Amino acid sequence: MDVLTRFNSGKLWDFKGGVHPPERKSQSNQKPIRHAKLVEHFYIPVVQHAGEAGNILVKVGDYVFKGQPLTQGDGLRVLPVHASTSGFIRAIAPYASAHPSGLATLCLHLEADGKDQWREQQPLDDFLTQTPEKLIEKLYQAGVAGLGGAVFPTAAKLHSAEKQVKLLIINGAECEPYITCDDRLMRDYADEIIEGTRILRYILRPEKVVIAVEDNKPEAVAALRQVLQGANDIEIRVIPTKYPSGAAKQLIQILTGMEVPSGQRSSSIGVLMQNVATAFAVKRAIMDDEPLIERVVTLTGDKVRHKGNYWVRLGTPIYQLLQQVDYHYDDRFPVFMGGPMMGFILPDLQAPVTKMTNCLLAPDHFEYAPPAPEQSCIRCSACSDACPVSLMPQQLYWFARSEDHEKSEEYALKDCIECGLCAYVCPSHIPLIQYFRQEKAKIWEIQQKAKQAEEAKQRFEARQARLAREEQERKARAQKAMEARRQEMKTAQGIDPVQAALERLKAKKADNDSSAKVEIKTIVTEKGDILPDNSDIMAQRKARRLARQQQTQNTDVSQIETNEENKSTDSKSAVAAAIARAKAKKAAQQGSALEKDEISSSDTLSVGNDTEPVAEDPRKAAIATAIARAKAKKAAQQGSALEKDEISSSDTLSVGNDTEPVADDPRKAAIAAAIARAKAKKAAQQGSELEQDAISSSDTLSVGNEAEPVAEDPRKVAIAAAIARAKAKKAAQQGNALEKDEISSSDTLSVENEAEPVAEDPRKAAIAAAIARAKGKKAAQQRSAVEQDEISSSDTLSVGNETESVAEDPRKAAIAAAIARAKAKKAAQQGSALEQDEISSSDTLSVGNEKESVAEDPRKAAIAAAIARAKAKKAAKANNHDA
Repeated sequence: MDVLTRFNSGKLWDFKGGVHPPERKSQSNQKPIRHAKLVEHFYIPVVQHAGEAGNILVKVGDYVFKGQPLTQGDGLRVLPVHASTSGFIRAIAPYASAHPSGLATLCLHLEADGKDQWREQQPLDDFLTQTPEKLIEKLYQAGVAGLGGAVFPTAAKLHSAEKQVKLLIINGAECEPYITCDDRLMRDYADEIIEGTRILRYILRPEKVVIAVEDNKPEAVAALRQVLQGANDIEIRVIPTKYPSGAAKQLIQILTGMEVPSGQRSSSIGVLMQNVATAFAVKRAIMDDEPLIERVVTLTGDKVRHKGNYWVRLGTPIYQLLQQVDYHYDDRFPVFMGGPMMGFILPDLQAPVTKMTNCLLAPDHFEYAPPAPEQSCIRCSACSDACPVSLMPQQLYWFARSEDHEKSEEYALKDCIECGLCAYVCPSHIPLIQYFRQEKAKIWEIQQKAKQAEEAKQRFEARQARLAREEQERKARAQKAMEARRQEMKTAQGIDPVQAALERLKAKKADNDSSAKVEIKTIVTEKGDILPDNSDIMAQRKARRLARQQQTQNTDVSQIETNEENKSTDSKSAVAAAIARAKAKKAAQQGSALEKDEISSSDTLSVGNDTEPVAEDPRKAAIATAIARAKAKKAAQQGSALEKDEISSSDTLSVGNDTEPVADDPRKAAIAAAIARAKAKKAAQQGSELEQDAISSSDTLSVGNEAEPVAEDPRKVAIAAAIARAKAKKAAQQGNALEKDEISSSDTLSVENEAEPVAEDPRKAAIAAAIARAKGKKAAQQRSAVEQDEISSSDTLSVGNETESVAEDPRKAAIAAAIARAKAKKAAQQGSALEQDEISSSDTLSVGNEKESVAEDPRKAAIAAAIARAKAKKAAKANNHDA
């Protein structure tokens, strides 16, 4: 038997459980509905329905009209909210909410301007001219929700049940004690309720429409029947008073005897239910173009003096509303929103009125007693007997306390209608309804998170699928383009380029693999360890090292050969350069003791008229020596450090009229060495007494037509030596220390008419070495007694046409010797880097047309001794180095 057959039978069924608590309705249903005064500040929550908040359309400072939408949703389940009056938006911030938790919720703070000016309205005279879809959209824009307590969006409910409804029930039972808002609404606005019911019938097109009213509301039933005036499109059926007969599933069971399956809606059996207050709001929204901005609220309880039902604007602070009805505040007694069975205690009276606020109950001590202390469950089953939906509250209580959400769902906690009967009949005073509400909230939160995770997963999978599809399409396009290019290149060249590239790659890989396969040799140690054998690598390294050494030796040999060739081709230049370097270093060693020496010399040389051969003047030789020292100084300034020993070979230059070679005379070298030793010994014996003495000697040079001998002036030689020492000191101050030894060989040049070359005796070096060591020791002992002297001399030499002889001044020679000793002492004291010695050669030139002998100068013997000392010192160092 279907639902219509059962309903048409006219029989009323009963539901399991239920109670008859004291009604206390007469306190507030005696007077018609009145309008509450407008307050100055409204706090309008953005969420006042079972759903999510919409997008805010206004900002702080905006002026809004009465009924103007403040939010806008993107679906039928996201209802907009509207301005309760005209005024300014002062804030958009959290505010106290009408919720058991007391948590703040986002609200729009509206400051009223007192004008209460409506937005532009478009009333509708006949709803039959509109399609059901347009009417549903208009209900959504008006923000109409179920005003029986669930506040489910009406538009969404109608849209989901469209063309499925056989029976439309308008609920006017209002079974909970104290609440009379629906009763007074049916009495005072029965015509509008009937009009709203007909609009709903037009939208849903059900076969039957019934208004169900409890038998404790005879005035309401009479008012409705009067409005109908015998019309049979809407039926009014009176039901017995029993709590909770006003619940949707229980009322359906009373009228049809059918139970709504667990987890399903009433539309699944062809039944849809709306509250009488919702029908009234539908009429106002469709016909009058008024959004849901106010509702009827029952104000009752012994703490309220002016009890009754009032039209209250949404967003009105509850405390200001209670003050209008002369509420006596007492912190001992709470204020309930809703009835005593299903309502809850308001944690903050500043919370605003919302669409779900149907009653405000302020009891005194006669109506309210503090909750008794909770005791243990005695398993009396009173709660199970009273439950109208046949649940097991005692089991759900244990599951809720242990947070066993799976068990709670298994025992159908979601079917609980939160009527409060279980807590009402519990002898242990357990607030079961609070436990169930908390458990429902936790389960809902878990389900929401799971839902969001599933939605995120679906979005992710959809994105991945889209990316994969796009990747495949991209690869297909690339493959197609590559095939086209290959075909084009193959057509143009006749060779597949991709295949050729692959073959080249394979060949390269094969080569790398073959080169990588190298046998690794190993050796076994005495301990049995296996180590790599590096003998081949070491042999290769040794071969490379020997090759580099051989290359270096070849380079050195080639360089030496090149140098020898250069020396043989230009021996005169090499000899001059070596002599200049040796003299420069010797001057640098002696020059560190030169403080302020200035030498001024004026030489006058008279040369005869005849052009016959003239013997060489020793003064010119001294000048040439000074020039060489100057050039050596310039080379030292340029940083030409001579790191290797340079040896200047002894070259014999033969100059004469005939070019016939002359045999080498070794006796001359022996005679010169003997003379040098004798003079060195004599100088050592006389050195302690040569403080104020001088040695002068006269050399005779033959200058003139008949080779007449001319005496040599020793003072000019001393002057040239002083000039050399001054320049050497300047070079030493510039810090150009010559680190390596340079050896300048002593070259003896014999210049005669027959041009006989003289060979060097190798024994000279040994003889000179001994003389040098003795003289060096004696000179070091003599330096301690020498101070500083200055020499100023002016020499004038006149040489006539008739071979005039010039006498030598022996005092000036003594002065020059003293200066030399003083400077040698200072050089020793300063220790000026005398690390290497050099050898300066003294060249003796014998000049004559007819083999005329020239007397030997003792100073030349001293020079030869100095050369011998330098060579001896070098030889000693070489011997030490070899050792």
